[in-house]
Amino acid sequence: MSQLTGYDKFIQQALKYGFSLWGTAKSGQKTKYRTGDDGDLQKGYPRSGPRFKDNGDGTITDNATGLMWVKEPGACGGAFGSPGSPSQMTWNNAIDNCLALDYAGHNDWRLPNIKELASIIDYEVWLPSIDSVFFPYTQNWYYWSSTTYFPASASAWAIYFMDGSIDYYNTKTIDTFFVRPVRLGVS
Repeated sequence: MSQLTGYDKFIQQALKYGFSLWGTAKSGQKTKYRTGDDGDLQKGYPRSGPRFKDNGDGTITDNATGLMWVKEPGACGGAFGSPGSPSQMTWNNAIDNCLALDYAGHNDWRLPNIKELASIIDYEVWLPSIDSVFFPYTQNWYYWSSTTYFPASASAWAIYFMDGSIDYYNTKTIDTFFVRPVRLGVS
């Protein structure tokens, strides 16, 4: 096995702590409605090549952020549901179930923070507002993030994948939403 270079170690550490090495991801909007809008400028990464890679093991790697996502959470079984039929859970259960998940040869899954979860919204589509080729069976409902809403600590941020809106008024201990586990793409 070859020795890691200083650069390789830097990349691993950056990904370990959630830094994107490629900048901000593209929004997904491809339609130009006027000069200077997002569809016209196409800012963000990746600039070329595919945004997502299907790893063939039930996971998807985001080439813009380096994050690895569970492709279809229901396929994890147990508390996550069954293939094509994901389950909803409270915020605390979402965190606990993600942390306990052993899937596709990895056991370091977690509930994404709000910025990570928002990074996979595709604003060019809706019902759901995500690339359904790479994320099939995404429900047109809320998905939890691990981010608590400040100043109301009884609430957490969630994304409404029907249209990609981000909301914070959800009650952690009562509301049940869907979950999409994430991990860093580099071990």
